Amino acid sequence: MTSATTAPDRLHVEGLDLECRWTGERDPGRVEIVLLHEGLGSLAMWKDFPARLSEATGRAVFAWSRQGYGASSPLPLPREPDYMHREAIALVALLRAACIERPILFGHSDGASIALIYAAAHPDGVAALVLEAPHVFVEHVTLASIAEARTTFETTDLAAKLGRYHRDPNQVFQRWNDIWLDPRFKAWNIERGLEAIACPMLLIQGEDDEYGTRAQLDAIHARAPQAQVLMPRPCGHSPHRDQPAAVLAAVSGFLEKSLGADPHARRT
Repeated sequence: MTSATTAPDRLHVEGLDLECRWTGERDPGRVEIVLLHEGLGSLAMWKDFPARLSEATGRAVFAWSRQGYGASSPLPLPREPDYMHREAIALVALLRAACIERPILFGHSDGASIALIYAAAHPDGVAALVLEAPHVFVEHVTLASIAEARTTFETTDLAAKLGRYHRDPNQVFQRWNDIWLDPRFKAWNIERGLEAIACPMLLIQGEDDEYGTRAQLDAIHARAPQAQVLMPRPCGHSPHRDQPAAVLAAVSGFLEKSLGADPHARRT
């Protein structure tokens, strides 16, 4: 068993300088968890959740800020509608650089969609999926809430709040907001190909999620019937913040049941 630092570090991946952090002890006999943050998220915005997740599951947790987020390298160009597919491709190099094999991917919102795209393209490369508020197609409620977020950003101190977690909060918000409200993005859909995902899957969505409905989970479940569903309440778009105890208990039980007999995992 090797110790892992809990302090922020830097990882150099294909010319990018990415902030990252390991939480917990790395152990070759325990499948590790990789966190993929939301569209306005970053390493720092997970706050104490990685530590709590590591303690609850007995697994090392890896988190980082994608390009353009947090203190990672900036994103030079505006996003295109396929930006989450590009992030899934970039994840291949990230995992290789971090020496992570066949991880548990824990994604939130955009991060959950990226995890799905990656798992569909690399079905043998993922041990399990934990997905909070995943998107697989564009809903009217999502676009309405994102449009409302733009108004909030322009009329409140949201930029200053995001500035606590990002080097360039204005760019972070605008790149996310602009592409989701781009008319071309209405056709975005990743349902096709989800049948290739064979690993265990836990889907988590708040009953009061302002950015999506149960239809997202139903669409995933229709193509991946092995998926389990948790819908905590009261709970909005961020279950790990709104209902952390329920999420941690569900994830811990799900992984113990799903990976207990996995040859790459062992019980503690």
